[in-house]
Amino acid sequence: MASAGNTIDHITLQHLVEAGTVQSAEVVGQPGGWKILVKYGMVEQVLAARRGAVRIFSRFETLVNYLKNIGISQFNVNASNYDPAEKRARPDSSERMKRTYSAADHDKWFREQVEEGIRQADAPDAVWVSNDEVMAMGAKFREKWAKMAAGSVA
Repeated sequence: MASAGNTIDHITLQHLVEAGTVQSAEVVGQPGGWKILVKYGMVEQVLAARRGAVRIFSRFETLVNYLKNIGISQFNVNASNYDPAEKRARPDSSERMKRTYSAADHDKWFREQVEEGIRQADAPDAVWVSNDEVMAMGAKFREKWAKMAAGSVA
């Protein structure tokens, strides 16, 4: 049986199927889902997910559609270890979803800020300040801060 270190990615599997070198595919049940074991030549490998771990399909229908779409319409099924009641542990999912929602919230806030800036810039009463004026104001602030800093050091 193939181990997690002995995996094949989607692109490689797709190329092997197109080349007609895949001898067989076996769908292997395990607690919470199904994995795909591919045999070609003297090699036996398990389909990997994008992050390199073994790809587990929680729904059999999704797995069948995946195999049919890449050109594998016949395969063996080994359901001896399949347990639909046991959900597979995904400790990284919670943290990943929190980051996703946080990024979506930030994106929404950022877009609102941009829209508000555009709205203010397009307003008929908008006051525009030239670059020279901004540079002069900055120089005055820096001079003031330098004097404040010199006074606090003494």
